[in-house]
Amino acid sequence: MDVKQRIDYLVDIINEANYNYHVLDNPTITDQEYDKYLRELYTLEEKYPDLVREDSPTQKIGGEVIDDFKKITHDKPMMSLSNVFNEEEVRLFDERIKKEGIIPEYVCELKIDGLSVSLKYKNGKFVSAATRGDGITGEDITHNAKTIKTIPLKLKENIDIEVRGEIYMSKKTLDELNKERAKNNEPLLKNARNAAAGSIRQLDSKIAAKRKLDTFIYHLPNPEDFGIKTHYEALEFMKNLGFKTNPNNKIVGSIDEVIDFIKEKTKIRDTLPYDIDGIVIKVNNIKEQLDLGFTARYPKWATAYKFPAELVYTKLKDIIFTVGRTGQVTPNAILEPVIVMGSLISKTTLHNEDYVKDKEIMIGDTVAIKKAGDVIPEVVSVLKERRNGTEIPFEMAKTCPICGSALIRKETESAYYCHNPKCDAKHIEGLIHYAGRNAMNIEGFGDSITEDFYNMGYLKRVYDYYTLYKYKDELMSLEGFGEKSIIKLLSSIEKSKENSLERLLFALGIRHVGAKTAKILAKHYQDIDSLMTATYDELSKINDIGDIIAKSVVNYFKDEQNLEIIKKLKEYHVNMKYLLDDSKETADFSGKTFVLTGSLSQITREEATTLIENFGGKVSGSVSSKTNVVIVGEAPGSKYDKALSLGITIWQEEEFLEKIKENS
Repeated sequence: MDVKQRIDYLVDIINEANYNYHVLDNPTITDQEYDKYLRELYTLEEKYPDLVREDSPTQKIGGEVIDDFKKITHDKPMMSLSNVFNEEEVRLFDERIKKEGIIPEYVCELKIDGLSVSLKYKNGKFVSAATRGDGITGEDITHNAKTIKTIPLKLKENIDIEVRGEIYMSKKTLDELNKERAKNNEPLLKNARNAAAGSIRQLDSKIAAKRKLDTFIYHLPNPEDFGIKTHYEALEFMKNLGFKTNPNNKIVGSIDEVIDFIKEKTKIRDTLPYDIDGIVIKVNNIKEQLDLGFTARYPKWATAYKFPAELVYTKLKDIIFTVGRTGQVTPNAILEPVIVMGSLISKTTLHNEDYVKDKEIMIGDTVAIKKAGDVIPEVVSVLKERRNGTEIPFEMAKTCPICGSALIRKETESAYYCHNPKCDAKHIEGLIHYAGRNAMNIEGFGDSITEDFYNMGYLKRVYDYYTLYKYKDELMSLEGFGEKSIIKLLSSIEKSKENSLERLLFALGIRHVGAKTAKILAKHYQDIDSLMTATYDELSKINDIGDIIAKSVVNYFKDEQNLEIIKKLKEYHVNMKYLLDDSKETADFSGKTFVLTGSLSQITREEATTLIENFGGKVSGSVSSKTNVVIVGEAPGSKYDKALSLGITIWQEEEFLEKIKENS
């Protein structure tokens, strides 16, 4: 699909969604899917402005105006807000404000999940109510708005004014309505937002009155006309006139305080009596708002942080098969890119044949995705009701996708393996693994470069990394490479010779020996020769090793090909000893068990794990009564809640880094 076709597809699917959502009150895709498609469309249209269609939803501010209601033209456009989805994007919003020479004070507000409304008053008397509509013209819902008890029909001052806010339905009201509808064998209302939108669009105001709708007012379009200098003053002004404003609004002095507010409200959102889907961040000073101005669609002085969806939906476009360094062939889902917990995901593992069949996954399905353990994205379920008959059933590969050899499924496992010892994929994956960040950390050797060098004959075994210097002139003549890049690669290779033993053990790809196990073995045996002569009985007695790992290590060092690799690496002066200074172990870390949750912004989880282990700590994947400290990043998951319930010590990322600094 070329760029124009993709833009056409996005325009059509968003316009269809707008019609279903705004006109029929029958959404066919989730808010998360809508945001994903709209964001992609914005990106493509900015890059290819000549392909922007006249009917593109980006050329509008809101949705459609239905014909059943009279139309009201807004005195000022009712604009939407731009969206941000993670802490990094929140901080980028702040940076854009500061680039304009403004040191902002912000007001943080809860983003109520309801229906936007504009209310007009003449001489203090309620005149009209309108929906956002397309941002320029809205639907006249005055007859229904009069039934909402929190919309005053007479203000406390006799003034002409327009205010804007959100009409919503409380969780309690939705629950009561659905109980009543269930008794009457009526279809249940899907959620509070849809229920509020459907209620306000009733032609019969008696129906709307029974729905017990509510409002929060949050915007005064012309505060300067009333001598108001800040947004927070405007909120207080509207409250004093008789409007209902949200008590959770807060003035904050920095973007760090904005992040704290987001984290605080994320924790309590489920306890609120109404639904929220994010946090709105606004520059408080009205003059600064006017100086910052607007884009064609959004105010530049405000944005909306959208809560990460626990489950997000996207299209599974294809299933491909990859071969790992052990020969295991794994099915992988190719997805329409989607943001999951702040990360853009376009591919995820489907583990094995049984996993795909148990979940009845088909190519072309709409699938629900979540992050397992806050890190790994996984397909949770299939939305079978969205199938249209074009989906393709899954079939497990029968032959290796690289070498064509027949695959064999082990009796004790769900996995299929390529047993061809000469399979290129196994060698390439082994080479990529060896150079990886958590292994020998040879910078510059990404998947494509490693594969290219393999196919050109420069890299066949891991010890060939240490002979690449012989081909320096040849490598520099390759397209895309120059002297500087090759020198950098060779320098990184040379530096890898100085790594401590645990990195080498992990890099060798010994089955069942991960980074943590490699560290245990290296620390216990101190050098590779001692480990090579270790017996099964010795290994199995080491804490956290066990039978399976012990057998795997012994078998690895029995293999003549593996012994030849070790011999060659020694000849090229690759370090074979444990080099870490265990005297670095400190009271803050030594002997303690740590759990990481949420997204760390300043370092990776792998780097955090290495630091903890270097100081004598241990990192676990789950919280239990044996956990000593939980380190919390952005958007922490259930591990954080469990830590709170167990009274476990919690360190924010900043505190963790400060502890590292103190102990270094």
